[in-house]
Amino acid sequence: MQACSDEIIEFKKLQQRFPDQFKSVFPDRMAAKTVVIIPSLSLDQEILAKIDGIIHYEERLLCLLMLLRMPNTHVIYVTSIPVHNIIMDYYLHLLPGITGYHARQRLKTLSCFDASAKSLTQKILERPRLIERIRKSIPPDHVAHIACFNVTEAERSLAVQLHMPIYGCDPDLNYLGTKSFSRKIFKECNVGTPPGFEDCNNEEDIIEALFKLKLMLPGLNRAVIKLNDGFSGDGNAVFSYEGSPGKEYLKLWIAEVLRQRLQMVAHDLVYESYLKKFTEAGGIVEVFIEGEQKVFPSVQCRITPLGETEVISTHDQVIGGESGHVFLGAHFPAGKEYAVAIAELGKKIADKLKSYGVLGRFSIDFISVKENNEWKHYALEINLRKGGTTHPYLMLQYLTDGTYDASKAIYLTASAQTRYYFFSDNLQSEYYKGLTPHDLIEITTANDLLYDGSIQQGVMFHMIGALSQYGKLGILCIGATPAITMHLFNKTVEVLNKEKHNKRVCCTSS
Repeated sequence: MQACSDEIIEFKKLQQRFPDQFKSVFPDRMAAKTVVIIPSLSLDQEILAKIDGIIHYEERLLCLLMLLRMPNTHVIYVTSIPVHNIIMDYYLHLLPGITGYHARQRLKTLSCFDASAKSLTQKILERPRLIERIRKSIPPDHVAHIACFNVTEAERSLAVQLHMPIYGCDPDLNYLGTKSFSRKIFKECNVGTPPGFEDCNNEEDIIEALFKLKLMLPGLNRAVIKLNDGFSGDGNAVFSYEGSPGKEYLKLWIAEVLRQRLQMVAHDLVYESYLKKFTEAGGIVEVFIEGEQKVFPSVQCRITPLGETEVISTHDQVIGGESGHVFLGAHFPAGKEYAVAIAELGKKIADKLKSYGVLGRFSIDFISVKENNEWKHYALEINLRKGGTTHPYLMLQYLTDGTYDASKAIYLTASAQTRYYFFSDNLQSEYYKGLTPHDLIEITTANDLLYDGSIQQGVMFHMIGALSQYGKLGILCIGATPAITMHLFNKTVEVLNKEKHNKRVCCTSS
């Protein structure tokens, strides 16, 4: 316990020195600095294991290789398994004003050579020699910090061992991003959230909450149960009230049918496992928002080490899956009718989180329903970490050197041209299996699908390492209009789907 206490004190000291580094070094393009990128998904490993190719999600932060456009910046990128050189070269060729050779001299890639179901950070902590290699890879005259997907006690331990700060939130504040505390923050900010109950801890609490919700709203058809630390919808479960009796027998009926009625979003997660997780972490029960015109916008914010709160972007999330709760991708920016309104709500929530001491990037998810020609917004959750919308926006920003004006819901490049994008982490097909990174580069080059820096439009891929084994790929389509972004996406799908025909021809020939 004493060692843990000492570690916490040391981490806070490191973080307290970070504002000076941010103020003096970050704005200086020519400053000598090193960024250690730890793209660890330090989340529930059992739920993560349900996601195809999850280990390749560590490639999403390869967008940060664009930091090498600053000629004196070094990047150390650590992964569970090695990332192939062709994937690295794919990113490095996009660097403006920097040769690939020069960038390569300042890039150090390290790997744990471990594909097991542990978080990357935990794997690094189990390898003291690897930690020492990271230390030795930092030039002596450089200031350094860690960039990671989310910050837990494991990342805190690694920061102390490396003796450098993290541009992210202190793990002591992670409770602020739970589903229960998100609801409390929304209420503090006077931001609407679905009717429901937080701080539920067991099966009895779930039954009681479902019972009370139906009494409050007799016409209610469905409710959602969410794990406090669930992500990407995979910690959610949906309960249907269809065929429910009157209030006299309602609670008993809910208790009897809960096991059969609860539809888990995470694939192959059975009731017993879900309930065990719920009992360990707690969660919420709230109304399933219905509506014919319904969208799922999100607001991405940042709190800098200097205490500035910013709305970085807005997105319209594409939600799918059998239960309609799985994050599939997003359009940027969010729709003009409501993007400014949700940005204002996001700024209000960001200001509140600043008062708690939050640092770094985070996002707020909403559900918005159009009723009587007006949009009504419900805040759903705070994701106190980088998220699915972080890497595509960073890529756009690095490629175009532009900014998003939240007050106008418009993104302008450095040359004042408007840009939009559509992206997905779930472009997947059985027919893509067996395609190597080399094949992908050849196919997309031959079909003029690569990003073109001269017109600042085109297609970027991520999670390329997942393609051959899982038939899965991430895609970012940047265009001057929303129509162009979707044209690029559809064209890419059409080109890749030709592999279906090619495979058939090969099978027939053999």
